[in-house]
Amino acid sequence: MRTNRAWTLVARPEGRFKPTDFAWTESPVPPLEDGQVLVRQLQLSLDPTNRGWANPTATYLPALPLGSVMRGLGLGLVEESKNPAFAPGDYVQGMLGWQLYFVGDGTGLGRFQRQPGVPLDAYLSVFGHIGATAYFGLLDVGQPKPGDTVVVSGAAGAVGSLVGQIGKIAGCRVVGIAGSDEKCRWLTEDLGFDAAVNYKGGSLARTLRRACPSGIDVVFENVGGDVFDASLMLINRRARVVLCGMIAQYNEMVPPPGPRFLVNVLTQRARVEGFIVMDYAARYAEAFDALGRWMAEGRLRYRADVVPGLEQAPAAVNRLFEGGNTGKLIVGVSPEPGERE
Repeated sequence: MRTNRAWTLVARPEGRFKPTDFAWTESPVPPLEDGQVLVRQLQLSLDPTNRGWANPTATYLPALPLGSVMRGLGLGLVEESKNPAFAPGDYVQGMLGWQLYFVGDGTGLGRFQRQPGVPLDAYLSVFGHIGATAYFGLLDVGQPKPGDTVVVSGAAGAVGSLVGQIGKIAGCRVVGIAGSDEKCRWLTEDLGFDAAVNYKGGSLARTLRRACPSGIDVVFENVGGDVFDASLMLINRRARVVLCGMIAQYNEMVPPPGPRFLVNVLTQRARVEGFIVMDYAARYAEAFDALGRWMAEGRLRYRADVVPGLEQAPAAVNRLFEGGNTGKLIVGVSPEPGERE
C-alpha cells in the first residue's frame, strides 16, 4: 500500500510562515473509486499566492480550512486511473497540494505532453501558470507598443524575468527592479534587459529616474509598497499599470498605507488593472505556442530554483518573501520515471 506524505495547514500565519503553521502527516493512500485518478506529484510550485491562501478570508479561491492539505500547484504522473479521461503514464498539472499523492475526480487537472529536450521544470515556469501570467499580463493587460518603456518589479522572479524578455520581443525598452546587484547583472547580461535597478542600493526613485529618462509607459507590478510608488512617480500620459502581485504586503498584519503617488494616475490619465491568470485558461494554448516558439528561437530563457524534498516546503516558501530565489521556485517532490531517488 502506498503511503501519502503531506503538509497540512494547522494555524493561520502571522507574518511569514512558521514551522508551527504546518503539520507533517503520513497516511495510507485510499483505493480509487470509480471516476477517480491517482497522481504521484513530481514537482510542486511555490508561489507568493501561497501566503494569501493560508489566510482565513477568501482570495480568488475560497479560504483553505485548517487541517487541510496546504494548497499548491504542481505537476505529476498518473499512476492509477478509474477515470476514462486519464491513463497511467499521463503527465498532468493542477492543484495537487503539498503532498506526494493526489486522489481526485480529475477536475482541474490538465494533461500535457513531454517534449524532447524540454526539462520538466519548464512546465511549471514557461509552460505553466507562470508563463501564462507573464504573457497575458503584459500583452493583453499592459498592451505594450514598440518604443514603450516597460518597468518590471520583482524582475528576477519567475514571472518578472519572463515579462522583461517578452517586452523586448515586443520592441520595448525594458527596465527591471530587483533586490541585488547579482540579480541585476543576470537581467541585463543574460536576459537582455536594457537596464536593471537594485532597490536596496540607495534612492530607488533617483536611480529609476536615471534608468527611465523618458518616463514609464507600462508598469508591471509584482511588489507594491515603496517600489510601486517609485514607478508611479514616473508614469507617462496614458500609461498602463498591470497589477500582478503585491508581495511586499502579503505578510503584513495591518494593511500598509496606499500608494502615495496615486494622484499621478489621475493627472496622467493612466489605467490600472489587476488580473488573475485563471481568467485566461481558455487561451493558455495561445501563450504556450508563442512562448515555445520564442524559446526555440533563443529569444526567451528561464531559470528554475529547485529545492529537493517535500519536507523542505515550509522553509523554502519564505524565500519568496526574503528575495532568496532567482527565477521559478520549485520543490522536487519525487523522481520522474528512470530517475533515481
